[in-house]
Amino acid sequence: MSEREQIETIKSQTLAQLVSLRLNPKPTYSIDGQTVSWTAYIASLERTVEWCNAQLRGLEPTEITSQGYSP
Repeated sequence: MSEREQIETIKSQTLAQLVSLRLNPKPTYSIDGQTVSWTAYIASLERTVEWCNAQLRGLEPTEITSQGYSP
């Protein structure tokens, strides 16, 4: 599996988790002194998608147009 395919898989799975959490939202709760924050978890998933997008952009070929001139 190529690097691009791995990143695309991570992004796809993360987006699927986000869809599921938005369709079936869960409340933040505490149990035995430990807090489970679904809002923080969703924010973490969104950052993962942003990271994937940045990595995929970095894998794309780029073209730089420049123009020279002489006085």
